[in-house]
Amino acid sequence: MTIFTSGRYGYAAALWAVAYGLLGAAWALGAPGYPWGADDPDPDGALSILAGTAPPFGWWIAAFSALVAATALTLTRRNGRRPAEGAWGRVPVLLAWPIAALLVLVVPDSRLMMGVAYTPLLLAAPLFGWGLGGATFADAWPWPVLNQLVCVLGGLLLAAAAREHGRGRGNWFTPARGRIAVYVAVAVPLVYCATRWAWALGIPLGVSTEFLAQGEDGLWLAGAYLATFGALGGVLTLGLIQRWGEVFPRWIPGLRGRRVPPLLAVVPAGFVSIIITVAGLTYIRWTVAGRFALEEWGAWLPECFWPLWGAALATAAVCYHRRRRESPQPAAEVSPRSAGRAR
Repeated sequence: MTIFTSGRYGYAAALWAVAYGLLGAAWALGAPGYPWGADDPDPDGALSILAGTAPPFGWWIAAFSALVAATALTLTRRNGRRPAEGAWGRVPVLLAWPIAALLVLVVPDSRLMMGVAYTPLLLAAPLFGWGLGGATFADAWPWPVLNQLVCVLGGLLLAAAAREHGRGRGNWFTPARGRIAVYVAVAVPLVYCATRWAWALGIPLGVSTEFLAQGEDGLWLAGAYLATFGALGGVLTLGLIQRWGEVFPRWIPGLRGRRVPPLLAVVPAGFVSIIITVAGLTYIRWTVAGRFALEEWGAWLPECFWPLWGAALATAAVCYHRRRRESPQPAAEVSPRSAGRAR
């Protein structure tokens, strides 16, 4: 069962593009809220590709949105009504994918991941009396970061429209590749986790002692929190190839033995794959810009592998979804005794 019927992803993407295009035109005409440049509270720290722009750039946003709307509306034509053959029939799909990638992976920056990572901490802080230095949700999710979520939404709608429009019946996302992707998605973040845990313990892994001293005010504890968050995510990733990723385990009251809805695993995994890929690309841009020293490799090199982590997690999620769709019933566990009787 699909969430949207035929063509609705395309219409939703076109509606998003019209709304965002009007917003871009409003910014160009002087409306407040332009999310980049001087109005961004952190225009340089996140190194957004649009950090150097100003509100008049809104006209380019409006033009780009018009292109998105036209592409999305073209994608609403289903197989029976679109040109069956020829290169022209493939143009909308070929155009939609890079536009979607631009909106989902390039326009956002690493603050998107930081907002997601620190939200659970902000929710738990009042329960335990943690002050967190006065940090609030407004600090984790200022308008420029919320705007990044809006751009991601538009890119995902366009990608869904392209996927719905195209035939896409290849069989690359096999269970075997999904298993390999899970192992990669679990292994890659462990290097980052090792450095941050070491720093919290006072071990200068990959950095100098002078660098380590900069975090004596609790900064490395925050890093250890993020590392633990990533490690727990790796454990959950294993569920994409384990039985407990298809059937709720016995220790979950009220849900034990019930089937896990595929989207309950696919949606979080897909979203996390986006934000870690975006964060990794931000660190790569920082590295290319020469913001890191080679001898401090622990501060930047592990993050540069995050796009690989994100790609592996996305692949694992797609393989899981395809496997669950083709085999709706989870495989039954077979004990050694029953297997022996079967032989």
